[in-house]
Amino acid sequence: MPSRIEDYAVIGNCETTALVARDGSIDWLGLPRFDSAACFAALLGETDHGRWLIAPTAADARVTRCYRGNTLILETTFETQDDSICVIDFMARRDGVSDVVRLVKGIRGTVVMRTELVVRFDYGSVMPWVSRQEDGRLQFIAGPDRLLLDTPVDLQGQHMRTVGEFAVGAGQEIGFVLSWTPSYRPAPAPLKAAEALTQIEAFWSDWTAPFKPAGEWSDAVLRSVLTLKALAHHETGGIVAASTTSLPEQLGGPRNWDYRFCWVRDATFTLYALIGAGFLGEAKAWREWLVRAVAGSPDDLQIMYGVAGERRLTEYELPWLPGYEGSAPVRIGNAAAGQIQLDVYGELLGALYVGRKAGIDADAASWGLELALIAHLEKIWNQPDEGIWEVRGGRRHFTHSKVMAWVAFDRAVRSAEQFKLEAPLDHWREIRDTIHQQVCERGFDPAQNSFVQSYGAKELDASLLLIALVGFLSPSDPRVRGTVAAIERGLLRNGLVLRYDTGSGTDGLPAGEGAFLACSFWLVDNYILQGEYDKARALFERLLSLRNDVGLLSEEYDPVGKRQLGNFPQAFSHLSLINTARNFMSTGGPAHQRSAGSAATGAA
Repeated sequence: MPSRIEDYAVIGNCETTALVARDGSIDWLGLPRFDSAACFAALLGETDHGRWLIAPTAADARVTRCYRGNTLILETTFETQDDSICVIDFMARRDGVSDVVRLVKGIRGTVVMRTELVVRFDYGSVMPWVSRQEDGRLQFIAGPDRLLLDTPVDLQGQHMRTVGEFAVGAGQEIGFVLSWTPSYRPAPAPLKAAEALTQIEAFWSDWTAPFKPAGEWSDAVLRSVLTLKALAHHETGGIVAASTTSLPEQLGGPRNWDYRFCWVRDATFTLYALIGAGFLGEAKAWREWLVRAVAGSPDDLQIMYGVAGERRLTEYELPWLPGYEGSAPVRIGNAAAGQIQLDVYGELLGALYVGRKAGIDADAASWGLELALIAHLEKIWNQPDEGIWEVRGGRRHFTHSKVMAWVAFDRAVRSAEQFKLEAPLDHWREIRDTIHQQVCERGFDPAQNSFVQSYGAKELDASLLLIALVGFLSPSDPRVRGTVAAIERGLLRNGLVLRYDTGSGTDGLPAGEGAFLACSFWLVDNYILQGEYDKARALFERLLSLRNDVGLLSEEYDPVGKRQLGNFPQAFSHLSLINTARNFMSTGGPAHQRSAGSAATGAA
């Protein structure tokens, strides 16, 4: 049985990640290949599907853990009345090699430890061939993948596992280094654990140096920025939505998706978060990834891509994995990549506009691409789509999608005006105003005094909270205030915001899921823009309290079961935390910037 989602911490090397449980077990380790295959998949099944445990043999040890300073180096301390020991976990990266390093350090007394390593490639389906090399390292090899385990601990094979016991006294250090490399390359040189620790700590300390403090929220914001860095690829600049697949939005249900891809929808949120935090290099890399990924014919624009910009993300199921706490099916790939979602045009054009404003260089080719995308959007904006939540119950005229189509034309107009770019401005303004008028007429329900999920519907949707945040209407507009009040009445559960009522049966899936954390941050943003600071602070502090002991958030939260749900750690949740924290600080926050100018752009 895997641990609760909130019992995991993430370590990473900007190429892949691993999840470490409180009990000292690594239950999820992705391989550093763009296909994202995992060699530890106990998170989605049983121990036999792969994991790596290092923990005391004593069952009564108390556990505390934290990250070492502003790094992704995890320190887990096991303590009994007489003894204490620390397991230091982190990842390193060399040319063609990805390393997981576990350093066991004695603090007090003598502690007997046990280790159990179960290597299974390809999501637990492939058992490797194990052999001992001339230099003493154990080799685990199958097809294209190879792991090398280097440690002074005496290990034995037992029931298709690699196990061992060892004692560690005060002041002693024992290292374990598990290195992945393609099986067809020469074996890499051994890595010295203690030296690697010094190097990796220096790397993270140097990387966080440009961080711009966020007042009283600085610690939470920096931890969220570090989490984004863990989800970013050092070469491509792509930032995946989460490091896992198929962690459920509903325990025991089918709402299990693969989030190890890069969503265009996250683009503007990501740029605001990185730029505001002082990480212009990462922001530039993300913008360049966007332009490369979406390059091509405008009618081929996808809502998501692989971390290198891959387009074919075919979805299939893994029947040999029972899923997290029986939540099946386990899915690899994401069929939503083939959906039509009009909102991504607004996010993409918005992100490129934000990049220009921040001084991130934009070449002439990117404006040509934007012109082509806007020309295509002009042809399709009035069509139904699957919407921001990627429903599988059929296309509709989603209100949020039309709002974001308006954003696309609005940001294109702003870019042309402010940066003296050649464009048919009068024509774009006319389309922008037409979209605005249609949304206000067909997406608003006077009986509820609220915008609604789709044209002619009665259902509410948390994406409507973005209407003021993107500048479609002023935060003080009665229709915006009415929408916020309606969402408070209809979508709040134990103080947190649902995406929409899944019981309506309109999304093609069984009812039930947790509260979507990003939506609750959006409600905080609306409170801030409307000057309701007490309500904003109360909800924001509630959201901060939902982070686990090392500051991480998943996609959703079950306010009844008091558990995190969904893929983990979730970029969208951490992006929202970063941006909301900065919205508290001044009128320069992302919500203030995005909403600015709405009265001058057709917000009638």
